[in-house]
Amino acid sequence: QMADPFLYNTGERSQYGCLGHEVQIEHIKAYVCRPSFFTDKAVIVIHDVFGWLFPDIRYIVDLIAGHGYITVCPDFFKGTDPWKPTDHWADFADWMKHHDPMKVDKEADVVLKYLKEQCGAKKIGVVGFSWGGMAVHHLMLKNPQLTAGVSHYGIIRDSEERYNLLNPTFFIFGEKDHTISFDQIILLEEKLKQYCKATYKIKVYPGQVHGFAQLKPEDMKPADKPYIEEARNDMIDWIKMFV
Repeated sequence: QMADPFLYNTGERSQYGCLGHEVQIEHIKAYVCRPSFFTDKAVIVIHDVFGWLFPDIRYIVDLIAGHGYITVCPDFFKGTDPWKPTDHWADFADWMKHHDPMKVDKEADVVLKYLKEQCGAKKIGVVGFSWGGMAVHHLMLKNPQLTAGVSHYGIIRDSEERYNLLNPTFFIFGEKDHTISFDQIILLEEKLKQYCKATYKIKVYPGQVHGFAQLKPEDMKPADKPYIEEARNDMIDWIKMFV
């Protein structure tokens, strides 16, 4: 019997009134939020397994936009079903085969083109959570157009090529994340030290489980709140430093 993939309960969520709007970018739908003033800086947000419609991820988009970035969360599942909290964990591996976080390059290119040509973006960063954290890790190895990345609890496993990051990348982990062992984080650190020429940072937040960093304030438990807020500030600081 395997553990459930996500320890956080996705059922108990407060409603969220989004500040942005939806757009169609070639074959992809996307949620976009812009700051109230002109900027040529942008951030792509990559959702977790619950997809681009999930309120938590839209909250993150709005939050980053509030810091002065054109922020966009594309539907990287291209209209196919996201994972649902009611789905059976036994089917997860099969679902992942059809939703590979290392096959996001085409969609990322479409969104980069949109940000540069339609929005006038000159510097573009990327932030991702869980499934999206793996996608960020992958893209930071492959796409030099992305100025900086923040990967939340997503490690690409079983590949020697996964350490030569092209641009500054920040890896955020929860100490109690049962999907990523501490050994994997140590290995990541050792290998980055060996192979990575770009700036990188790894930080583990005490007591935090998988999925901790994308909660809205009213959904946070008081004991977790300081760590979630710290991770969020660290994410914004990293983006501001490089994008």
